[in-house]
Amino acid sequence: MEFAGFAALAIIVAAVALVVKGWDVRLVLLLAAILIALAVGVSAEPGHYHRAIAGVLRTFLATFSNEKFVVPICSAMGFAYVLRHTGCERHLVLLLVKPLRYVGWLIVPGVLLVGFLVNIPVISQTSTAVCIGPVIVPLMRAARYSMPTIGACLLLGTSVGGELLNPGAPELLTVFTKTGVSTTEQTQQYMPRLVFTQLAVSVLVFWAMSYWWERKSNAGAPEPQTKEVGNSLPESDATTSPGPHINILKAMVPLVPLALLFASGLPEPYKLFDIPDEWVITRKADGTRDSAYNSRLIGLAMLIGVLAAAAVTPSKARGCVKQFFDGAGYGFANVVSLIVIATCFGNAIEAAGLATALGHLITGTPELMQPLAGFVPLSFAAISGSGMASTQSLYGFFHGPAVALGLNPVDVGALVSLGSAAGRTMSPVAAVTLMCATLTGTNPFTLAKRVAVPLLVGMVVVVSLRMSGVL
Repeated sequence: MEFAGFAALAIIVAAVALVVKGWDVRLVLLLAAILIALAVGVSAEPGHYHRAIAGVLRTFLATFSNEKFVVPICSAMGFAYVLRHTGCERHLVLLLVKPLRYVGWLIVPGVLLVGFLVNIPVISQTSTAVCIGPVIVPLMRAARYSMPTIGACLLLGTSVGGELLNPGAPELLTVFTKTGVSTTEQTQQYMPRLVFTQLAVSVLVFWAMSYWWERKSNAGAPEPQTKEVGNSLPESDATTSPGPHINILKAMVPLVPLALLFASGLPEPYKLFDIPDEWVITRKADGTRDSAYNSRLIGLAMLIGVLAAAAVTPSKARGCVKQFFDGAGYGFANVVSLIVIATCFGNAIEAAGLATALGHLITGTPELMQPLAGFVPLSFAAISGSGMASTQSLYGFFHGPAVALGLNPVDVGALVSLGSAAGRTMSPVAAVTLMCATLTGTNPFTLAKRVAVPLLVGMVVVVSLRMSGVL
């Protein structure tokens, strides 16, 4: 490895230290990308000093305006805001939670499953926590669970990987950009077996550990006060009183885009219908379908979901358009921005030769592919607090070696995405961890430590099964 590679490693270590100290992840990664590019320029041949920094700039501008990320992510976040505005997400949560009131011994796995299911249509882990927290927290308090256990349960359920089953998930869009395999196909063929294995193992381990935590908890300690966050639920619904009104139509609205995407994305002869190209894109002159069809189809499905939400809540229909664009703006500022910066960071690392070095290591020792693809993104996400940044920065490093080894790069991408989700969930600086800590009045480091063991055990099982050829 040359000077640029060693300089890049030193800059990455410094960047990790700054993130741990609480610096903004986007600022740190952008500065790191620029410094690494400058280090590459110093060791470049005469006349080529500017190429690395120019590459970072081109990557920034190209990703900033890349509709493959902007359209699906912004439209999905806009739909999430409309769900919150119309209360449809609240009715879905109440519908899912209602059975838990009658099976107290299943409350921990039940809450984890509720968080997982709600995260599929909502995508944003933080929004999912805000959505289900006002229902889950009083329900589990009534069952005499401690606040750290409640917070950890809320965190694991909302962030374990439910969004990876939604075609609009940004991690899947990253894999789509490299492989051309649609996000719908990924959610149907590649992600489920990994996600459900991770979910099953994590839930079982967490459930067993929760009994141990509760036995050790000091029953005489004063209860921490929870903080009110958002207006996802009216105060009357944030109680354990039986029988809050549940509107089934409203509860089904969050599932509308998913149903459309899956029904139109099934392979022949199971596909129920096909969305004509003219609704989302103009066909090329040669008659082939533009690759932007898949990302725009996600946007169309979200818009149809917005119309459905407005239709079932006429009194809130006037504000739906405003809420949609508010959500789209949030998605751009908080999700797309991370993808832009993470892509620049990945471009700089590649220019420094670290990607090539990793590729040589993997091709020389093929058995390292699966462990590295699972645990390197996990480590990066745990430090940065972002699963999206981890996947976007690192997947490209595994794509080339996977192709060289004759492995399916989409399978590798699924493992990278799952590892990134696990790392984000156990990160004390992740937005969802901070939100769960706020909702339960607990320390984010405490919550991160409690979910770390279940997630790591789950990843070990997934990687082991993948190496043995079972998954």
